[in-house]
Amino acid sequence: MILALTLARRELRGGVRGLWIVLLCLALGVGVIAAVGTLRSAVNAGLAADGRLLLGGDLAIDGGAQPLPAALTAWLHAHGATTSDVTQMRSMLVAPSGERQLIELKAVDASWPLVGAATIQPAQPLAEALAPRDGRYGLLAEQVVLDRLNLHPGETVRLGTATFRVTGALTHEPDRVATASILGQRVLIAAAALPSTHLIVPGSMVRYALRLTAPHPAALAQAIQDAFPHNGWRIRTPRDAAPGVRRFIDETALFLTLVGLTSLLVGGIGVANGVHAWLDARAKTIATLRCLGASPRLVFAVCLIQVMALSAAGILLGLAAGALLPLAGTRFLASVLPVPPVAGLYPVPLLLAAGYGLLIALCFSLWPLGRAARIPGGALFRDGLIPEATRPTAGLAAVNAALALALIGLTVATATDRLFALWFCAGAGLTLLLFRLGATAVMRLARRMPPLSWPSLRLGVGNLHRPGAPTPLLLLSAGLGLSTLASVALIQGNMQHEIQEQLPVNAPSFFFVDIQNDQLPRFEQIVRAQPGVHDLHQVPSMRARVVAVNGVPAEQVVTTPDTAWALRGDRGLTYAATPPDGTRLVAGKWWPPDYNGPPLVSFDAGIARGWHVGIGDVIRVNVLGRDVDLRIASLRDVAWRSLGINFVMVASPGLLAHAPHTHIATVRVDPADQGGLLRAVTDALPNVTGIRVEDVLSAIADLLNQVAAALTVTGAVTLLAGTFVLVGAVAAGQRRRLREAVILRTLGATRRQIRTAWLTEFGVLGLIAGLIAAGVGSAASYGVVHYILHTEWTFMPVTLIYTLAGALALMLLFGYAGTAAALRARPAPLLRNE
Repeated sequence: MILALTLARRELRGGVRGLWIVLLCLALGVGVIAAVGTLRSAVNAGLAADGRLLLGGDLAIDGGAQPLPAALTAWLHAHGATTSDVTQMRSMLVAPSGERQLIELKAVDASWPLVGAATIQPAQPLAEALAPRDGRYGLLAEQVVLDRLNLHPGETVRLGTATFRVTGALTHEPDRVATASILGQRVLIAAAALPSTHLIVPGSMVRYALRLTAPHPAALAQAIQDAFPHNGWRIRTPRDAAPGVRRFIDETALFLTLVGLTSLLVGGIGVANGVHAWLDARAKTIATLRCLGASPRLVFAVCLIQVMALSAAGILLGLAAGALLPLAGTRFLASVLPVPPVAGLYPVPLLLAAGYGLLIALCFSLWPLGRAARIPGGALFRDGLIPEATRPTAGLAAVNAALALALIGLTVATATDRLFALWFCAGAGLTLLLFRLGATAVMRLARRMPPLSWPSLRLGVGNLHRPGAPTPLLLLSAGLGLSTLASVALIQGNMQHEIQEQLPVNAPSFFFVDIQNDQLPRFEQIVRAQPGVHDLHQVPSMRARVVAVNGVPAEQVVTTPDTAWALRGDRGLTYAATPPDGTRLVAGKWWPPDYNGPPLVSFDAGIARGWHVGIGDVIRVNVLGRDVDLRIASLRDVAWRSLGINFVMVASPGLLAHAPHTHIATVRVDPADQGGLLRAVTDALPNVTGIRVEDVLSAIADLLNQVAAALTVTGAVTLLAGTFVLVGAVAAGQRRRLREAVILRTLGATRRQIRTAWLTEFGVLGLIAGLIAAGVGSAASYGVVHYILHTEWTFMPVTLIYTLAGALALMLLFGYAGTAAALRARPAPLLRNE
């Protein structure tokens, strides 16, 4: 080892020309993984540091649509807790001009907020801003609401049946993440003002919660469960302040980490290319050492030390970039992320990124190094023209395989979704194998082709299968990056297609919610009297929370990740004597129209599969504080994409029909008449909330545009890695190409003939790489769209044509650059040196 270190150190002093691509490829991949890991740790640290602030206290108790009992508040006060009640619901805010806006209403008591402080513009005490004056309570709204309705402090607005005075803009809400709204912007009022609005009646879509501070919250949380068992309340601690945010961060980090791994995997091909080019340049030196008696082990050690030294430099460069980029962008990221990241140095993600980089460097460098070390000295002189059929030792091959398994194990062990990570590893392995098999097929087809009449084309096709042809490396170099880009483009296109082009022709224009039983005839009369109305459908609606599944408490039910949402919070529940229009039963049967027995339910078939339940199983739900057991009588294929009234659970009439409930209605109306319909309904029935489907879809489209932009950036990162690798692959064969150009020109070939031959070679490789990348990208995008996004996948040939054209352009561009450089060489100096 001393001799190997000495020789390696001396050669490193002379430069490492040819190994620069190793440094770049590793730096890019490691940098992406390190940056994603650092950002994720910074956001999680922000969640942990501000958990009480985000939650609004030491504990939060969510009661869903059922008010929390006064006995609970009294019990908490007796145990030394300070409490604050919060009520949330959606409603319509009506300006004096008649304009109205869908808002997320939050009613708070005098104790709110227990932790942190609300910020108001103009600055004023919160209690004063919400207090009544001249018979009207104060109201705070986000600035976007005030701008849309052209409201200013001092003006009045209508909320339900009550009139409020606008006192300012709500610029900061301390527990906003824990009570985030999906539709509508925030409006804040005092809890004492809520009854005057008459918005809440039995069955309304409302959410009740209680925040509290206490000396020993963890013990108190367990005591609450013991003192009030089987209530279906959701008790959260600061650790669970923002579970949706944490899930979002984890899922985003998983995706971006896999993108970084893809870049690193592409970079691994670059490592192999760089090592191959470096070994080609050092072939005479290695051959001389072998002829002078150097053992294969010594040669291998010298080369490995040099490659690892450059790999370490690339890994360190990537770690530095990955650690500094999130820190430098903290100010920007604070406005993008749901919680501000905590700037700092996080060693765990950096160590993981370094581990990935080291494993990739070893996996892709050991094979060419082991092969070069075993070639005899004399054969090594001829290896440039007549490659020696030599493989590494069995021991080295076993080590290489063990390193590949370690890379897979590290990827799966550190992923938040291990099954998805395992599929990613399997897909990456199959992709590498597919491109290698594609290269073999191209070489065999080129060898068996009949001779072409044009010498330039014949020479270009011959270059594909000649001894030592770079066909496999070039295909892998171009194909992996293009495959990722194609899959990202197809995922992005399918997401846009899902919203913009798959919108049903008969989609409703409005959802109207919280229609009371005694208001239903009046509502139908108003709607049918409006011009442009085509369809009106209404169904009874109540809120229910799943308490248990087959006797197993909801929080302990084992579900698939895509169906776990149905166990969180309240779900819509309706009843029907006959199957609603469009119902498609996939199992079981509907109850008779006159059924009056124990409650039955028709359940969503997709969620049933995720919950591992079927016909005859029992779903226990809590409706208005009462537990009801619903036995599954049938399973339905719910057409969520129809945007009609769909429910996870449709129960039999009887018991539920006598429970207090409201109605939901959908209305389809001509665009020109939508404003008039909304005004007519909400003016006559102030407690009814109208949700415009077009606004919902627009908000979703905006979100998808942001996701699409992020996907484009990630695809660009992978393509950048592929570009580095392709440059390295072209550089790896540049010495051979230079020698061929000199010999061909000496034999009388023109520059045009040589250029045509090489562009033919690169054009064929680009075409094949594009075709394979299109297939791989289609398969990968199908897996993501179908199994992760759970939507229908659409084939997009135009996107794949762009991928194919991009592959051809990329290969021809770099092929032409390599050709031009080789054609500029003077024959005489090279021939004299030979």
